[in-house]
Amino acid sequence: MFCGSDSPASIAKGPEHLPVLLREVLGLLMQTSGRRYLDATFGGGGHTRALLKAEAAVTVVAIDCDPEAAARAREFSEQYPGRFQFYDLNFSDLDRMGEDKFDGVLFDYGVSSFHLDQAERGFSFRKSAPADMRINPREGQTAAQFLETAPRDELVRAVKVYGEEKAWRQVVRAILAARGTGALGNTTSLAKLISRIIPAPVRRRSKIHPATKTFQGVRIAINRELEQIESSLPKAFALLVPGGVLSAISFHSLEDRIVKRYFRHLCGQPLDRNDSTPAQMRPAFAEALTRRPITASEVEMAQNPRSRSAKLRAVRKHIGLN
Repeated sequence: MFCGSDSPASIAKGPEHLPVLLREVLGLLMQTSGRRYLDATFGGGGHTRALLKAEAAVTVVAIDCDPEAAARAREFSEQYPGRFQFYDLNFSDLDRMGEDKFDGVLFDYGVSSFHLDQAERGFSFRKSAPADMRINPREGQTAAQFLETAPRDELVRAVKVYGEEKAWRQVVRAILAARGTGALGNTTSLAKLISRIIPAPVRRRSKIHPATKTFQGVRIAINRELEQIESSLPKAFALLVPGGVLSAISFHSLEDRIVKRYFRHLCGQPLDRNDSTPAQMRPAFAEALTRRPITASEVEMAQNPRSRSAKLRAVRKHIGLN
């Protein structure tokens, strides 16, 4: 990301912003006797606020590279003096904070409802806007620039692999053909371009807009979301005190796969069905707190359809580790 955000499954905006799986997150993080936490994906601050309100002894360090998140964080600094610290950083750079000894770390991947609701950010095709999609608008390529200039193999990776779009050949072909026409620079024109080439039977069977997967894949590509998840997890684990909890909420199968494999590595488990490494050669650094991912309840999904794809996993660092 991609620098961090509240989940796209946020229920409400504003001061009482409630993120997905809030009760479950608190139950996992607050198992320890310590009360110092890192919210590595601050976003709207929903998880942070809940942690700070849970106990007066709790302190939270939060990071996010979105300038709008930094503006929201100022309110927290005023409301919780001495208990809240914010860093304007991408979460893949959390080792640059100079902070450690956390009792719990939380990642909540994906873009936030704030991003999706602001047309000018270019994440959604519900309203016409420049196709931007950058989590941190101060750096990197916009989606429009990526679509206009990326080599074909990068477009294929974005649409086929990250977006998991079955009609990826048609989509990539249409994008390449539309270069220089202006159609790739606007969210609605881009969505229409994609919609026209998705086969009619596929459109009829799908419950989502035909452009959804391509938008998702392009967003993941330009924000380097998967690479940043992969690099940040070991850094976060190193910042935990012995007995500390590392937790992550994913909304995409590729995000969850990275988390699952790293957590299995930490617990000394085979990474997948093809991992034949002998057990004695797989040291364990943590214990699994979630044998299977925790998902949203029927009640939460009814209140907030975006929570359907949320998966929460957590591990606890072994007591003997420094």
